[in-house]
Amino acid sequence: MGNSIRFRLWLAATISLLVALGVAGAGLRYLFELHVERRVVGELTVDLNELIGATTFTSDGRLVVTPVLTDPRFANPLSGYYWQVEDIATGSLERSRSLWDAKLLLPARSASGGLRTVEEFTGPGGELSIAVERTIIDAGGRSFRAIVAEDHRTVQVSVSEYVRDLAPALLMLAAVLMAAFFIQITIGLAPLETLRVAVGSVVAQRAARLDVVAPSEVQPLADEINRLLDAQEKALARARSRATDLAHGLKTPLQVLSADIRALRKKGETDLADEIEKSTGAIRRHVERELARARLAPGVSGKASCLVSDVAAGVIAVVKRTPSGKQLSFTMEVAEDLMAPIDEGDLSEILGNLVENAARYAKSSVRVDASATAGEVTVTVADNGPGIADADRETALSRGVQLDSKGGSSGLGLAIVSDIIEAYGGRLAMANADPGLVVTVSLPRLS
Repeated sequence: MGNSIRFRLWLAATISLLVALGVAGAGLRYLFELHVERRVVGELTVDLNELIGATTFTSDGRLVVTPVLTDPRFANPLSGYYWQVEDIATGSLERSRSLWDAKLLLPARSASGGLRTVEEFTGPGGELSIAVERTIIDAGGRSFRAIVAEDHRTVQVSVSEYVRDLAPALLMLAAVLMAAFFIQITIGLAPLETLRVAVGSVVAQRAARLDVVAPSEVQPLADEINRLLDAQEKALARARSRATDLAHGLKTPLQVLSADIRALRKKGETDLADEIEKSTGAIRRHVERELARARLAPGVSGKASCLVSDVAAGVIAVVKRTPSGKQLSFTMEVAEDLMAPIDEGDLSEILGNLVENAARYAKSSVRVDASATAGEVTVTVADNGPGIADADRETALSRGVQLDSKGGSSGLGLAIVSDIIEAYGGRLAMANADPGLVVTVSLPRLS
């Protein structure tokens, strides 16, 4: 999971979304609180102006406030809404009934007039409060300080209600953004899925190169893979050529050794001749196998196919002319248009070995059948001979030893067949029939 690009993108998107929504929520809360505080200050300023207009000095210098703030909250004790007017010269106070016998204690300031906002101070009940105040100097030089204050809890309540209403909206926004991220990630990774399918086609030998048109960020990767495939194809071609050259180069020394063996036999040195012949026979069998393996090329073409009926008919025609095939009846049940996903020469090699072995052991008949399903092509070769013991059949399949024990072959027929089938991603199976042996070759079908 940790190595998945999709998981990493989802993790990054989720973390980014949570951080963004957290910052947005905190920012919106702060801005709303700031807006509410400004509104409160505006309302308090209106009340302050009314309070200042209602404040006068009598002829004897006494401070008088004519009741004008009719909001009932100013009349309820400790309601959170207060006003206060202080004679700066004498210190006498006029205050709202809500203050009862308390006093609004704001930091002292110079009597320069103008509006001052004190956003945080301790109210009469010990609560955080917000206030506006102004110092007024009349024409006679007398001055007073007017204050209107409000409990900050009103701001906090408004902010809490706003956050409670904001949370569902942010959750809905998160859901919409997650859906958008899903679409974005799916569309963004689609070229990689196309590339994966193309690579799968190359691995399954349905294509020789990556035939995709990818975005500019992915196309260099596809081009590099194609260059790698081209280099691999050239390297395989060189390796096959060298293996073929090596095998052919060994044939001449082997022919010389065969001539020496015959000369030794004429001189009566049969033991030495038999020993050398045994060694040269082993070398010749390995040469023949390497030649057969070197000519395999399913990975180069990637789209090899052939008509099974033509190949089977040609193989049967050849085996019929062999000493063991002249006395047998051959039957073939293959659709004329059935195509097998294999090179024609490789299928001839497979059927040639299997049909020849079947003819060597059959009592009277050999049968070749072929069929196809949606996923694979199956070819069977059956004879009515004695079959193979279970232990020997398992050994032959697992180790690739010779299928038959009679003379006249190199003993590597089944090994070569197994190599070819494995190269095409197929399967080889053997089962005893009543009577005889049935060999089944299954090859994955081109899609």
